[in-house]
Amino acid sequence: MSTDITAEQQERDCDVLVVGSGAGGLAAAVTAAWHGRDVVVAEKEPVLGGATAWSGGWMWAPGNPVSREGGNTESADGPRTYLRHELGDYYDEERVEAFLEAAPRMVSFFRDHTELQFVDGAAIADFHGHTPGAGTGGRSVGPAPYSSRRMPRHLVRRMRPQLYATSFLGMGIMAGSDLQSFLHFRRSPEAFLHVARRVTRHVFDLLLRGRGTQLVNGPALVGRLLTSADRLGVRLLTGSPVIELTTAPDGRVTGAVVAGPEGKTRYRARHGVVLASGGFPQDPARRREHFPRTPTGEEHWSMAPASASGDGADLAGTVGGRLRTDVRSAVAWCPVSLVRYPNGAVGRFPHIVDRGKPGLIGVLANGRRFVNEADGYHDYVAAMVDAVPEGEEVASWLVCDHRFQRRYPFGMSKPFPVPVAPYVRSGYLRKGRTVEELAERCGIDPEGLRRTVDAFNTHARKGEDPEFGRGGTPFNQRSGDPEVGPNPSLAPLDRGPFYAIKVLPGSFGTFAGLDVDTRTRVLDGSGTPVPGLYAAGNDQVSVMGGAYPTGGINLGPAMASGYTAGTAVAADEAAHTDGGAG
Repeated sequence: MSTDITAEQQERDCDVLVVGSGAGGLAAAVTAAWHGRDVVVAEKEPVLGGATAWSGGWMWAPGNPVSREGGNTESADGPRTYLRHELGDYYDEERVEAFLEAAPRMVSFFRDHTELQFVDGAAIADFHGHTPGAGTGGRSVGPAPYSSRRMPRHLVRRMRPQLYATSFLGMGIMAGSDLQSFLHFRRSPEAFLHVARRVTRHVFDLLLRGRGTQLVNGPALVGRLLTSADRLGVRLLTGSPVIELTTAPDGRVTGAVVAGPEGKTRYRARHGVVLASGGFPQDPARRREHFPRTPTGEEHWSMAPASASGDGADLAGTVGGRLRTDVRSAVAWCPVSLVRYPNGAVGRFPHIVDRGKPGLIGVLANGRRFVNEADGYHDYVAAMVDAVPEGEEVASWLVCDHRFQRRYPFGMSKPFPVPVAPYVRSGYLRKGRTVEELAERCGIDPEGLRRTVDAFNTHARKGEDPEFGRGGTPFNQRSGDPEVGPNPSLAPLDRGPFYAIKVLPGSFGTFAGLDVDTRTRVLDGSGTPVPGLYAAGNDQVSVMGGAYPTGGINLGPAMASGYTAGTAVAADEAAHTDGGAG
């Protein structure tokens, strides 16, 4: 390659260069460093953590030791059967088998050798409970909560902060017992004490340190991985995009040029380069080409940071890497609402928790429901994209009554005792004394919405949803409220005033990505590995083939592929020592 390095600029050596600092990149870096390699991580943004720092942190990892020790002793036959039915024609047996083998090994490795510890997702069911092989729990793990006080200060300062829109005063709330305590603190003394302790500690952290120290979800995963990387001597570069791969005359990738704060530096990576830059959810050109109903590329609101713009695919393309788009869906959908802050910034809120709670429906502009709202987030957006007529804006409205809004989180708005008025004044929530008034203020057909609400209420009072079967799977039921019966996912909307939030297509990332083999080596158009080049996380084509069978199928494969890439690149026996560039 041809980038010039002047005499004032430096050339440096390492064994492994990792591009990106999300789950896949950090997993690869920590694994390779634990195997004795000298590792450099080059992060494009001024902060570390990628999209993982804004995620829920849960990883789908069937057969993992944490779940086995918790009582789940199933073999790989169940997950294998589930994936075979869910992925259908996109089932890649070789890659699926490699993932099912690597995922439990990944959990064991990090638990036994690093700061990363896990909690069991015993109550987390797969999305589609009627599919053969669907699990009812024990296939997922999450990062154990972590205190940033255990991290070196230089890492805390450079770590991507908790996403404000999904926090409470900047404090993350973990799925499971932590979230349930916040939802039921008014009805349980134990829950009230738990919430009081969490909030009090957070307030003290803000006063004394300027930011919370209680890390849960994605921030806990990133914090634990960063601490592990630091202890193993991994060099973590920020504000340092990789602008070019370097190669030897035989085509082997030997390193890269990094444009850091002090200029360009050529890193000679003796063992190879791992691409883990987060896919291309923020690349309007590729969105326009590969996402449905995105004619300009701008009709999309990803939860990924702006830096996830396809750098990995661009870099790999210069050395023959192939971008695979032959997947069921190129995008990992997530329904989002837009949060407009006083300073003019526009935030994005992912609707994960609220849709499954009883007393909420999702409707189109015609006032009609179009999906089982309590199913997976990908399912919701995919159904919305299919249901909205061509030529109309792809959007829907989540609608609830006053009882729901005071009891559960509703998008960015918080339940009692947080006031609802600010969300109404800002326009984030639309409010109407009646269903018809709410419809008028949202641009929804009033008669259509009234008919939908009346029909829904009639059946919901009996715990039934004949139109979409809501509440008919373990995932639906556990997403609801166990204190509501006869169906924890259903309740009528009958106590005004009524509220609505506009929901648009968003994403957690991309499923299309670089073609790789089971060792995560990047493949060229003929299916031959590009020597010295690996891909992990969303930079590689999803092992799920563009399907979204359950939660955690972004982070689980990201961690497993990072672990596999780190192991493979550390053992790369073809490593050149001259670092020559072509």
